[in-house]
Amino acid sequence: MISLRYGTNPHQKEAFLEFPEPSPIKIVNGAPGYINMLDALTSWQLVRELKEATGKASAASYKHVSPAGAAIAKPIDDAFKESQFLKTTDFSPVASAYVRARGGDRLCSFGDVLAVSDVVDVSLAQFLKTEVSDLIIAPGYEPEALEILKSKKKGGFCMLEVDYDFMPTGIEKREIFGVTVAQERNSRLFTKEDFKNVVSKNKDISEGALDTLLVAAISLKYTQSNSISIAYDGQIVGMGAGQQSRIHCTRLACDKADKWFLQRHPKVRGLDFKEGLKKVEKTNLIDQYLLWDSLSGHEEANMLENFNTRPEPISKEERSEWISQYKDICLGSDAFIPFRDNIDRASRSNVQHVVETGGSLRSDLIIDAVNEYGMTLTATGIRSFLH
Repeated sequence: MISLRYGTNPHQKEAFLEFPEPSPIKIVNGAPGYINMLDALTSWQLVRELKEATGKASAASYKHVSPAGAAIAKPIDDAFKESQFLKTTDFSPVASAYVRARGGDRLCSFGDVLAVSDVVDVSLAQFLKTEVSDLIIAPGYEPEALEILKSKKKGGFCMLEVDYDFMPTGIEKREIFGVTVAQERNSRLFTKEDFKNVVSKNKDISEGALDTLLVAAISLKYTQSNSISIAYDGQIVGMGAGQQSRIHCTRLACDKADKWFLQRHPKVRGLDFKEGLKKVEKTNLIDQYLLWDSLSGHEEANMLENFNTRPEPISKEERSEWISQYKDICLGSDAFIPFRDNIDRASRSNVQHVVETGGSLRSDLIIDAVNEYGMTLTATGIRSFLH
């Protein structure tokens, strides 16, 4: 048994870990907390399954037991570099996976727990050492990468090493209000075979789009339900998690995705910030800039104080035109989509591919809606709730 700093809240003093024998987890550095471990153990399952499904290095950025971002390794372009304030695009595969995962929602990734499917190398460690993160879980660390990360947070950065081959089976239990509930563990892993039932008229799904659909679906499996994901080019760019109504999940995910695409707009990349602003401050200002129409006069004045020259807003027409250029944007749903309002909202964010469970009483209406917009619709038959 290993003591944790505290439980969910600081006044919950008694908190600890119990590992099976032999233990699949080793604490390499630091002292994790209770929420840290919930995020670490959930995010590790996501990246492992994503690596198995795609064959590519995978990463996730977690906050409050849901992914702020998740991605597979792919090259990073200049637009991403500029929009994320990166100094280089030269990353190893495992580093690129995490850079892309963290960049999926940089507001939510602040102070994250991260998981990567591959051994942590120097490329990842060099990037991570200046970012605000609480913990990393990985199957191993290169010696030089280990030393770099041990210096993070004045030596207190939490680092976990996990046995890649460990896979629990059988019954899992939790206690709520003194009552134990138990269930068979959700060990059903997604594979590309699960994505062959394309029920729309349009059945044109490229290999790249299929990988992106896998990212969308697998990420939802490890997100607090109800949940909707928007993915693009192998990474999550919008996550709507934990809402009681699916349309609210869809609106939240699509709004986040719209802002992600607009971060790449020339007007955003050309913002003239005042000297001395930190990256996190620029991030918050861009978020405000993209919500300019909804700001109060006081909020607007505070925002404008941080620019050397007054920025020009992005018009509604410019926003729509910019987002319309992106291809193979995918929407995932962790259960069946009950009403077409979800598809209507997705169309305004230029979604072209949808993956869901299927099988609802209104499935015909959902299929009609995606056909109207020329989207593809894949029905996996697999529900992926997490509570």
